[in-house]
Amino acid sequence: MPPLLEVDAVEVSHGDLKAVHGVSLDVAEGQVLALIGANGAGKSTLLRTIAGLKPAGQGRVVFAGQDITHLPAERIARLGIAMVPEGRLLFPALSVEENLLMGALTRRAGPWSLASVYELFPMLRELRSRNATQLSGGQQQMVAIGRALMSNPRLLLCDELSLGLAPLVIEEIYRAFARIRGQALAIVLVEQDVTRACAVSDQVLCLLEGRATLQEASAAVSHAQIAAAYFGE
Repeated sequence: MPPLLEVDAVEVSHGDLKAVHGVSLDVAEGQVLALIGANGAGKSTLLRTIAGLKPAGQGRVVFAGQDITHLPAERIARLGIAMVPEGRLLFPALSVEENLLMGALTRRAGPWSLASVYELFPMLRELRSRNATQLSGGQQQMVAIGRALMSNPRLLLCDELSLGLAPLVIEEIYRAFARIRGQALAIVLVEQDVTRACAVSDQVLCLLEGRATLQEASAAVSHAQIAAAYFGE
């Protein structure tokens, strides 16, 4: 079977500054790829390029056999790619439930609905009428994940799931992550906690200043390899 997602020698720039240098990766249906690296390594830029939010200067992004490199973000979302962005980016004027329903605007057939999201995050059922600005950071992250799932994606892009959250909240988020993975979604996960990233993924890709310095099966990679790739040693 061909990969669900193929990124082939993609280069991305911010003005005159090149942020991603010829990065390639592939993710199969149901597989999790952990994308690691220091701040400014190009991880979020690469996710945004896959989602159609940032244009690639060179290279190709192929999803389910279709070249999506130059498609607008809305078209890409309708094909089955959803993103949980860094910082959550909820709609502040809307309630929890209204935020979740925004994810259904590009809805495909599949298992995720309000009922299944509330089953995944029971707390949100109790908070469904509350304004998004009244939630804690962890609760907002749950809404952001649920909103992405409401589109029933084939590929989920997760940018910094645990950033700024308390340890107990992170544990709850990752318990839900295991259930999400059980739905055979392909996932690309940006995570600063390298140990956790390797534990929940099938393969790991490390970026350093926009270049891939390590691409390996998560179970096979050593701490020494990760440290060398992370810091360029």
